[in-house]
Amino acid sequence: ARLVAGGAGCPRMLYLALDQGGHASRALLFDGSGQQVATEHVPVATRHDGLSFEQDADVLARSRVLALADVLESLPARDRSIAAAGLATQRSTIVCWERKSSKPLSAAVSWQDRRAHQFVEGLRALAPRNRELSGLVLSPHYGASKRRWCQDNQQPLQLAARRGERLVGPLSSFLLARLLTERPALTDPANAARTQLYDPARGDWSPELLELFGVPRELLPTCVPTLHEFGTLALARGACPLRACTGDQAAAAFAFGPPREDTVYVNVGTGAFIQRIVPPGTALPDGLLKSVLMSDGKASLYSLEGTVNGAGSAIDWLRGEVALDVDRTLAALTESTPAQTPLFLNGIGGLGAPYWRHDFQSEFIGPGDEQSRVRAVVESVAFLLCVNLERMNGDRRLERIVISGGLARCDYLCQALAGLSGLRVERLRQCEATARGVAFLAAGLPEGWTDVPLDRSFEVEAGAALAARFAEWRAELERRLD
Repeated sequence: ARLVAGGAGCPRMLYLALDQGGHASRALLFDGSGQQVATEHVPVATRHDGLSFEQDADVLARSRVLALADVLESLPARDRSIAAAGLATQRSTIVCWERKSSKPLSAAVSWQDRRAHQFVEGLRALAPRNRELSGLVLSPHYGASKRRWCQDNQQPLQLAARRGERLVGPLSSFLLARLLTERPALTDPANAARTQLYDPARGDWSPELLELFGVPRELLPTCVPTLHEFGTLALARGACPLRACTGDQAAAAFAFGPPREDTVYVNVGTGAFIQRIVPPGTALPDGLLKSVLMSDGKASLYSLEGTVNGAGSAIDWLRGEVALDVDRTLAALTESTPAQTPLFLNGIGGLGAPYWRHDFQSEFIGPGDEQSRVRAVVESVAFLLCVNLERMNGDRRLERIVISGGLARCDYLCQALAGLSGLRVERLRQCEATARGVAFLAAGLPEGWTDVPLDRSFEVEAGAALAARFAEWRAELERRLD
């Protein structure tokens, strides 16, 4: 584990954040003011082949336990008393497991998996009603169709169904069952919503959506609020309550305290996600999603959300396409655009919001060397984020964009986003947005949570060349979609 500066004198009141990402199981500790004290991560692998993306569910659970043990071992004995814990996971990943033993009956089918696309296409006539109830578009990225694929293709699941021992739900629910002493079968609003079976207005599973996707209610976890007594997490010395569970992007919106209505939150990891807080009755713009950010059992906080599937995953793809050092090139990108820079139509992982085309083929348009191709991929992420931002602009004035995540370290991405959106982009020093957000929730949204220092502010600077490239890129994309 890695102790963070200032950790040696940390107070005894600590909060544990369990962050389950696509590349690693992370365990982080924060003190009562939101200062990061210690961190540990255990890498996890993803198997992918074409439309298939999955992880070994048993390996995920074991890596989760290992990361937790290591981060606690890094602390002096007097500082190992944990007040509460929280769990955040990728939202659309699902697992099927055995009710009594919590043994997985399937892989963890990643949010990137699109093997059920043919089943989804057969439901297109019901898309408007699905959207009205769930706040989502019909897409193979969500859990209901993944569950159908598992049911039709994995024999252990079929055998367990005959014994009445099967459960299916978000990855978070499986990890709760594996990690907590009580082995609960529970799910929070943010993760339940990404199954495409949840009705945010009801705060529960939708009987109509369950019938539409053919999912018996008894197979699903019980819906509870984000802030809830989920159960007891056993530690090396003692135990602590797990009091918050949510999705990674929902948690990231709380990384810097309660989300503000004048702020757009962008988190750029494997995918890029853009969110803004909206009142409950806000109309849902075409192509965007409505998300439940948090519920305390009395009230819920909602957001509009756009999804760019090809962000960090597009950079990973690019590493196999060019011979140069991609990371070094990202750091060296500037606003000065070479004479020959291609446009990149970014369909890595499927074209997400607001277009939603799972079969879209990525393509470079125009000549350019390898360095200019890196620039084109970064610009495509900024372009897609700005298209989503245009659709979520409403009557309430926006003042800034707060950006976090691994790819946010690219200055050129941040500056391009500021120039195209007309909003100041603030990159804060705390990079672990998901973990800090779930720790804030587990701590009960404390007022004493300190602000995160600003790393850099990117001011709005009109760039005619970039604006022209954005217009050309949009025209090319829409031509391909026609």
